[in-house]
This record gives sequence, structure tokens and C-alpha cells, in this order.
Amino acid sequence: MRRLIKLLLPPIFISVYRALFHKKYGFYGNYSSWQEAESQCEGYSSVHIFDRVKKSAQLVKDEKYFCERDSVLFDSPQYSWPSLACLMNVAAQNKGRLSVLDFGGSLGSAFFQNRRFLENLSVEWSVVEQPHFVSYGAKEIAGNGLQFFSTLAQCAEQKAINVVFLSGVLQYLPNPYQLLDEILSYGFPFVILDRTPFGRAGYDILKIQIVDPSIYVASYPVWLLDESLFCERLHSHGYTIVEEFSSNIDWQDASYTFKGFLIKKNS
Repeated sequence: MRRLIKLLLPPIFISVYRALFHKKYGFYGNYSSWQEAESQCEGYSSVHIFDRVKKSAQLVKDEKYFCERDSVLFDSPQYSWPSLACLMNVAAQNKGRLSVLDFGGSLGSAFFQNRRFLENLSVEWSVVEQPHFVSYGAKEIAGNGLQFFSTLAQCAEQKAINVVFLSGVLQYLPNPYQLLDEILSYGFPFVILDRTPFGRAGYDILKIQIVDPSIYVASYPVWLLDESLFCERLHSHGYTIVEEFSSNIDWQDASYTFKGFLIKKNS
């Protein structure tokens, strides 16, 4: 429905639509600490949300639905074409071998979403997640190249990773640069970033995100990362941005935009 509205209505009507129907979810407030923001949120660790994610992932694995994202089920593909193109680019540079470290990858959402394009490649897809995701995923969801790990170090030790996949994850961490530094310290050849909000304020901004209630009722602290600071961090670790792209997310704001990057380790 949202895509149909965007195609049929002029931009001014789209702005009115967003003002009327999107005002109850999105990014709100400005907070001085993660603890302050978190104290006002109902987050991803909630049991009822995890139960929804489990049920949706199982239905996708059983091919009752094509894919899911944030527990929302889809009958047809919901590709992020730019990030998929980045994955294919990495595979092409590695003779068809793709070993992905998918940090915060839920129960393999991106793996199942892109599986049609992965079938003819040599693929290892390793999800690093919270313990309860790993426990359930290893028992009920793993297979056909999909595995689950509790820590980045454990995954890096067991797998010859050639690309790290970070889709909609950095902004939800208390210290996103701590994770970024850890990932980049391993010297993985490529990093793909997608669905991450960036601003140009000259500093990172901490807000609360209220989730669209049609998905589930929850709220989280969320970072709007400053793009210049983020790029400086990459360069300090010897990485270069090969390509950047806009993420396919409807709700945007003049002060930030959801973006993605293909990032490569300098030779």
C-alpha cells in the first residue's frame, strides 16, 4: 500500500499522509545517555516479540512465506537491491564463495530473503546474535549454510569470513563504535552496511524509536550517527567506501537519511 501511495500521489500529499499516519511512530526526543533513553523504552528482549520472530522464521523456513522482517511475513521478495548487489560483488571477487558474518541477523532474515540469489554460490551465512536467538536458531532454523554464533570472536575463529553484513543494527547498540572498532580490527575484506540512519550535525544524536504498532508494540534507544564521524572511523582502520546507496525505507526526515555502504579493506 505504501508503495502504491508513493507512485500515485504528488510529494505534497505524501508529506500530508506521513504527518497524519506516521506521527505515532518514528524518532523522538534527545537524550544525553543510553540509560536515560532505555529507561523509557520497551525493547527487543521482550518475550512476546521473540515469540513472534520465532513463529515467523519457522514459517519462512518451511516455505509457507517467502521471507520475514521484524516478524512481519511476506509472500513475495522484499529485496534490498543495493545490498544484494554488494553481496554478489563480493562473491564475484571470491570465485563464487560468500562467507557472511551477519551481526544482529535475527533468525536468518537476510539469508532467507536472498536465498534465490545464493543457491548457486558457495555460501556460509553465520548469524551472530543474542543467546536466546542462537539457542533457538541452532536447534530449529540452521541448515543449508546457515549457522548461529553467540560472539563475533567465536564466529571469526571458526569461519573464513569475507564480508560482514550489518543491516539495521549499529544504531540499536549502546556503543556502536565499540562494535565497529572490534569488527574492523579483524581486517575482514568487506563490510556491507544497510538500513542505518545518518545525519550531518557533526555529532551523534541519541533518540527513542517508537516502532510502527502494525509490526509490534515496542520502543528502543536509537542513534542517528554522524556520517563524517563514521567515515573517519572507517578510514582510521584502513577501510575505504567503495559505494554508497539509499536504503529503501519510507519514513525519512530532513535531518537524517537511511543509507548503506559497501566498505573495503585497503590492500
